[in-house]
Amino acid sequence: MKKYKIEKSEEEWKKQLGEDQFKVLRQKGTEAPHTGKYNLHFENGEYHCAACNQKLFESETKFESGCGWPSFDKAIDGSVEYVQDKTFGMRRTEILCANCGSHLGHVFDDGPTETGQRYCVNSASIEFKK
Repeated sequence: MKKYKIEKSEEEWKKQLGEDQFKVLRQKGTEAPHTGKYNLHFENGEYHCAACNQKLFESETKFESGCGWPSFDKAIDGSVEYVQDKTFGMRRTEILCANCGSHLGHVFDDGPTETGQRYCVNSASIEFKK
């Protein structure tokens, strides 16, 4: 198992995060589409990992994809880790916080910008800072 800069027991994470964030960040859950607080949020600032505060995305990389989750076309270099995900009979690329290993969402090659990427992220996995 990979070691991360920030390591905590599952009990410590559960206490820190609360039920909804723990389910997404530590148990690889997914919030329902169109329910997350950052889905239609477009202020200027940065998005950080809700578990460890690692800076993940800049607001200028966020776009409205219509998928129901916050979407970004680029992550901050070195901030996320990419893992093949073959659950539910699909082949996807999961994105994890490179600092603590928490689940953020998935990245797809169908983005509308020049990067061609769509980082589909759970609102529960991020915190916004102006």
